Amino acid sequence: MASDTHMGCMTLSKIVNGASLKPRSGEPPKKIVLLLHGFGSSGTDMIALAPPWQEALPHTLFLAPHAPQRCGMMGRGYQWWGLSGFAPSALAAGAASAAPAIDAFIDRKLDQYGLSEADLAIVGFSQGTMMALHVALRRPQAVAAVVGYSGMLAGALGLNHGEFPKPPVLLVHGTADPVVPIAALHMSESELKRLGVEVTTHVSYGVAHTVDPVGLRLGRDFLTAAFAR
Repeated sequence: MASDTHMGCMTLSKIVNGASLKPRSGEPPKKIVLLLHGFGSSGTDMIALAPPWQEALPHTLFLAPHAPQRCGMMGRGYQWWGLSGFAPSALAAGAASAAPAIDAFIDRKLDQYGLSEADLAIVGFSQGTMMALHVALRRPQAVAAVVGYSGMLAGALGLNHGEFPKPPVLLVHGTADPVVPIAALHMSESELKRLGVEVTTHVSYGVAHTVDPVGLRLGRDFLTAAFAR
């Protein structure tokens, strides 16, 4: 596995671990929900979204990989790329640098279970939302849906020309988010609609940088409807 060490971070070119939850039905998966965690978090944290969704999605495999970079004090947490700021160019470059590892992971899992993009949904939180949107809009075929919590579109570079996949997107954001301001929701919604993407949004009043019970329920319902199409 190719890797390099820079400023205390070990960068891996391949996603090989994380957390998962097998289909409640006990049968081989018919659908996959890929859960992408936020900056400094992990797949172990992100998989916590899955249990409340299992009853509505009994044939679904939930996969929550760790990001390929591990860094920080005592080596805790993972990141899709090193956040140096929220400048649009930096976010776009960071998402682009992390995308190949996620695409390769998706390719392996779809091949492993004999499924297609139509059987896959991507859910992200914060930096994971940036990755979910970046990857989903650039896959060979459209995934079933994207759900993004407390994040944003990290740039539309390369999407203005020609056709590209346009899966339905749900964005949920708290008004009291001190990490990614609520303005990011409105900016992302406007840009996605300009690109022709079907976007649904929900503003969680008084909610900080987290997923509240209402947002969790909306995500479940959005995924269920998307897979039923």
